[in-house]
Amino acid sequence: MKILTLSLLITVISVCGSFAQGTKETGPNFDIVDFNKKVETAEWLVKYDVVAWKTTDVLVAQDKAELTKLGPEWFCIEDKGKGLWHALYGRIEAGTYNVAVHYLMDAAGKITKTSEKLDQKMLDGYAAALATARVRLETKVPKGSVKFNQYIRRDSDGTFEVWMMPAFQTNGVAVFGGEGIYRLNAAGDKITSDSSYFQPALRGFQATPPREIWLNYSELEKPTLGSVFFVLYYKEYFTSIMIDNAASTSTLIKDPKNGEYMWVNIEKDLREHPPSVKPKKP
Repeated sequence: MKILTLSLLITVISVCGSFAQGTKETGPNFDIVDFNKKVETAEWLVKYDVVAWKTTDVLVAQDKAELTKLGPEWFCIEDKGKGLWHALYGRIEAGTYNVAVHYLMDAAGKITKTSEKLDQKMLDGYAAALATARVRLETKVPKGSVKFNQYIRRDSDGTFEVWMMPAFQTNGVAVFGGEGIYRLNAAGDKITSDSSYFQPALRGFQATPPREIWLNYSELEKPTLGSVFFVLYYKEYFTSIMIDNAASTSTLIKDPKNGEYMWVNIEKDLREHPPSVKPKKP
């Protein structure tokens, strides 16, 4: 699935409703700083996803003997200095990550197989972090049920961030309502913080036909990272995707003239729609 990079990002805050005369206006309450951080992370996850699916397409076309050397711990590493990505496929054996296939993908999307060796301790940390996070995810989402994609990034201090987001299911369903977000130590064997969020049940929409859909997160004050990622990931499949939170709605709109996108976040008038009485959605 092709995910396009946003060429323009503008956030607009609109406060619904008028204020009675003499009422002091305090300004928008929407946490734009938090939202922009989530957008930045979600955009990076989309870039990672492009590298993952493109290199996977190349991988599955290779000699089937190579595929037998692979385990679930595969990952991508961004090299900002060189303007390229590494995509590594292999498996953990006796505590060591053995690379079976290593690709490079440049800024133009060219994919090259390479024998370049990366730091083994670093690779072991990446693989261990994914394995550790996967075990934690399976306490919420049983293995063999809803498929999740995995994303990982190594920070400057050597620790890892891992994100587990619902994949585009093989039956054409776009799933939302659960996101695994973990920070792990440099060895990848210990989760030091867990910012995951799971609703009581995962839900989804068939990706066809194109139409407006609403992601119901009305129990939360702010959009989750997973909901922002969902909008970016599936923006070409639906005519509109609305994130519905307790005090605001957020969506991504496309300018028909230039094809650029912008975010629009609208605060609800809670005097008209208090939290206990949600406005009906199409």
